[in-house]
Amino acid sequence: MSTKPILVTGATGKTGRRVVRILRSRGLPYRAACREGDVSFDWDDEATWPDTVRDVEVAYLVIPDLGSNEATAKAGRFAKLMALAGGRRVVMVSTPDDMSDFHRQVKATESAIKSAGLVLTSLRLRWFYQNFSEDFLHPAVMSGSLRLPAGNGMEAFIDADDIAAVAVEALLNDSFAAQDHELTGPRLMSFGDIAADLSRATGRHITYAPVTPEQFVAEQIAEGVDVDWANLLGNLYQVISVGTLEATSLDVGLILGRPPRDFADFATKAAREGAWW
Repeated sequence: MSTKPILVTGATGKTGRRVVRILRSRGLPYRAACREGDVSFDWDDEATWPDTVRDVEVAYLVIPDLGSNEATAKAGRFAKLMALAGGRRVVMVSTPDDMSDFHRQVKATESAIKSAGLVLTSLRLRWFYQNFSEDFLHPAVMSGSLRLPAGNGMEAFIDADDIAAVAVEALLNDSFAAQDHELTGPRLMSFGDIAADLSRATGRHITYAPVTPEQFVAEQIAEGVDVDWANLLGNLYQVISVGTLEATSLDVGLILGRPPRDFADFATKAAREGAWW
């Protein structure tokens, strides 16, 4: 086992902090990289990059604004610096292949990393369960109504804890090198299914109300959400509404040796811990 630290970018984020927690619990060397981490790291400040990659062979990359030209350029420069410093492998948070322009730009980012001389493992993720308990969908749950432009589309939502567990396995084992993994939960769910499970877990009446993309964006802006972010979310819900990604994968179970956690179990535990009180 290498004594060199495993680099974890986005170390305070939804998956990064969970990766750090697992590495710490196993007594493994890691470097938590974020603005206030073990090493000060900022994707927008390249002066922070050399200390971040020093003595690092393997890294977990969470790249902000993934799907943009700027993200591709930054990831390429970072990967070149990491390779020059002796880096070998990267495990990257990525997106499923939905044949969109967005994903084509994500693939360009992946290509930039590989062109720098690093071996890339891509974790292609679906929507997190924790979006409902920790992130942008939490206020909607608290309001009792999920007003979203997702129609009757279904998504294979996944637990961020399962993502982190897979990421750690990929970071520790060279056998995962140069592979793509589609990470999903155990079942396809509509937002109506989500609302039903949340209702049972919380003891409150939570509904799903489909709205048009225009209604959704207008309501988000009225609530103070940035226009660009509101439009991006609207587009992401539209991907769900047309059923582009209505499929589950066996990858989580094959890698971890157990089934991925079900949303109902997640919701019950999160409610017990006070996520929606």
